[in-house]
Amino acid sequence: MGLQYKHGGEVSDTIGLLISILVRYPEVATINYEPAEQLLRFTFMLSEPITGEKMEKFAEKFRKSLEVYNYLENREARIIDLKYTPYDQLTSLEVQRDVATLSRDEIDLIIALVREGFNSTLVAENNDNIMEEELMIQEELIDRMLESVRGTVPERRLIAFREEGRVMVFNK
Repeated sequence: MGLQYKHGGEVSDTIGLLISILVRYPEVATINYEPAEQLLRFTFMLSEPITGEKMEKFAEKFRKSLEVYNYLENREARIIDLKYTPYDQLTSLEVQRDVATLSRDEIDLIIALVREGFNSTLVAENNDNIMEEELMIQEELIDRMLESVRGTVPERRLIAFREEGRVMVFNK
């Protein structure tokens, strides 16, 4: 149940993970994989500049929620980091998580927290044309690929993003 290139070759699990996350979660603008740190960086775009006070409140709730989730799952996350960059008309919000302790359920929680905190300003691609069955397949792929990526030797640094309805993956 893996992904394949148009020419028939197998897509690596790391690339497949990035693709599946972008397909499954339209709120994620870009996702980066840093192999040396075994780190995923999720970037969300907000359609307005966010004040420091609002972001601090969100960051506190965000970190506490992920810490409690990991405690309940009997895991200790190595990296839970949140950064934001305000621009003139928008804000970039970056979530960093180590691959070793990340799960698809935690990704669901991250998405839910970002939606709840910034619902009206969160920029998301419309994925109404993707059927529920396809979303479930993507969830299964994410689970399998996360497990696979945990045990791999560091690969290339990768970045994935959407462009005109397609997912693009590049070496950094």
